[in-house]
Amino acid sequence: MADPASYRPAPGEIPVEPGVYRFRDAERRVIYVGKAKSLRPRLSSYFQDISGLHQRTQQMVLTASSVEWTVVSTEVEALALEYSWIKEFDPRFNVKYRDDKSYPWLAVTVSEEFPRVTVMRGAQRKGVRYFGPYGHAWAIRDTVDTLLRVFPMRSCSAGVFRRSKAIGRPCLLGDIGKCAAPCVGRVDADEHRAIVNDFLAFMGGQTAGFTRRIEQRMQEASDNEEYELAAKLRDDLGALRRVLEKQTVVFGDGTDADVLGFVDDPLEVAVQIFSVRGGRIRGQRGWVAEKADEAAFPELVQSALMTLYEDSAASAIPREVLVPTLPADAATVTELLSERREGPVTIRVPKRGDKRALMETVEQNAKQSLMRHKMKRSSDLTARSLALEEIQAALDLETAPLRIECYDISNLGATETVASMVVFEDGLPRKSEYRRFTIRNEGQSDVAAMHEVITRRFTQLLKAREGNDEEGPGIDPETGKPRRFAYTPALVVVDGGPPQVAAAHAAMQELGIKDIALVGLAKRLEEVWLPDDEDPVILPRTSEGLYLLQRLRDEAHRFAITHHRGRRSKSMIESVLDPVAGLGPARRKALLKTFGSVKKLRAATAEEIATVPGIGAATAQSIVEALATGEQVPAVNTATGEILEDS
Repeated sequence: MADPASYRPAPGEIPVEPGVYRFRDAERRVIYVGKAKSLRPRLSSYFQDISGLHQRTQQMVLTASSVEWTVVSTEVEALALEYSWIKEFDPRFNVKYRDDKSYPWLAVTVSEEFPRVTVMRGAQRKGVRYFGPYGHAWAIRDTVDTLLRVFPMRSCSAGVFRRSKAIGRPCLLGDIGKCAAPCVGRVDADEHRAIVNDFLAFMGGQTAGFTRRIEQRMQEASDNEEYELAAKLRDDLGALRRVLEKQTVVFGDGTDADVLGFVDDPLEVAVQIFSVRGGRIRGQRGWVAEKADEAAFPELVQSALMTLYEDSAASAIPREVLVPTLPADAATVTELLSERREGPVTIRVPKRGDKRALMETVEQNAKQSLMRHKMKRSSDLTARSLALEEIQAALDLETAPLRIECYDISNLGATETVASMVVFEDGLPRKSEYRRFTIRNEGQSDVAAMHEVITRRFTQLLKAREGNDEEGPGIDPETGKPRRFAYTPALVVVDGGPPQVAAAHAAMQELGIKDIALVGLAKRLEEVWLPDDEDPVILPRTSEGLYLLQRLRDEAHRFAITHHRGRRSKSMIESVLDPVAGLGPARRKALLKTFGSVKKLRAATAEEIATVPGIGAATAQSIVEALATGEQVPAVNTATGEILEDS
């Protein structure tokens, strides 16, 4: 613990302009990010009598060893920079909002010549119109499948579109009337764009006009005794009504708004958001956040708004945002959201009427979400703690192994040998820390490959400890983030028995690594082997500790096999295409990107191959002939005896 007086800035050194500040610990990791309208009074408040600070603030200033700041010109810039840094550094003392999951959106790629409707997750992109988010991807697909009979726009992937265009025959959706088939010229780009615009208008809330129009056309067809057309229009009308029935009407005036509800306790806060478009609830999402600092409720609301709209496209930000309490810097947040939406945004607290009633419903959902989260977390936390305690007791460790690394080797005979490193922290996967290795000395055994991987990994650790690697010390002084391989594990697990453990132990001894525990997990009887022990450690089959070690081993195996299959597909497609003259690395890469595997390339026609950029008709025919005469040999993983399917 550092004394805050030891790093307190000198009097008059802190500027009075608006800005963003960062506290760092002794290892230069960023532990807290904040903003201020005036930096001097805000930062000075952290260095008053420590007994007058909130308990979490006391812990933060005692953990920190330095503070730095960046001056900006406006409060809006300060707000944007603050949340950009919070996302980048993930400081331990900031409120950490995280989605419960990656929510699916109904997306229309309006920037393409022939726009496509599809399901998308993750960060929103430019040139795409989004609707949602939805609770489940199947809900989007059900909606789209129903609407395509009324708005037959394109829904196929780029590969299917190119293939249908090349062979001059539409896919199944085109044959059954759920696609206008622009790929084969049944409609041109303008006609297809008109269908897309109608679809967007309907999803945007302009529903009454479509239903009236179809009713009129159905009546006209019936009057003209065009009964087949009337029956089709009747079915179209039923499809539209089924979609509308699934979307609850909450506002009769066609309001576009996001409604946020909050429920918190001293440790956590739950957030629920209902997305209302055209007066109907189009989507719902929710978060549970850890309250890592003593933020007041308006600051929690502000954090939620910034997290919600930080990566949103302009079309995803509504005209109105309803919250239970105005954010701490309401004017600044409103200005920032208006800039991103490229139009006015209003943030307000509903006091009465339908909007207040909906907010109460949203808050009830937030309450239920927090309750489910606490029950699940309590169960998970208990199991993880028990697992770590059992491993500590079984291996006679001084402390519970909070960071565990597991290594696995995957190969095909004596070629294409790869290895994986997976990391679990506090019993949970830390996927950002996963690493892959390509074994440099081909032809060696799994045991020798394990020795090489452990040597390479812990050589980097020693360099990071000494600050002698080419990247500098273990913690980047600029970003406050740990560099690759800079963290020391409490336990190393290798996939295998005594030979693999002995190889890993020898590598660590050669490097002088003696403060890290090492075990091996053998698949046959799930035995845990320690270096230099003749007998294994046997954990009970119902042990949480054994279950955690199995999860580590299986995750390492999965990660290694995934890497291996990717390299194998690339090497196979290169080897079978060797006889084709004039086919260089760029063209082979384009073929692999388009078809993905040798199996799919073999199934393609010369016309389909010729659609790949850089591949002409003559070259495509040569590829077909080379694949037709080549012999396909099944690949086998020698470590497991498993036949690896070409995929």
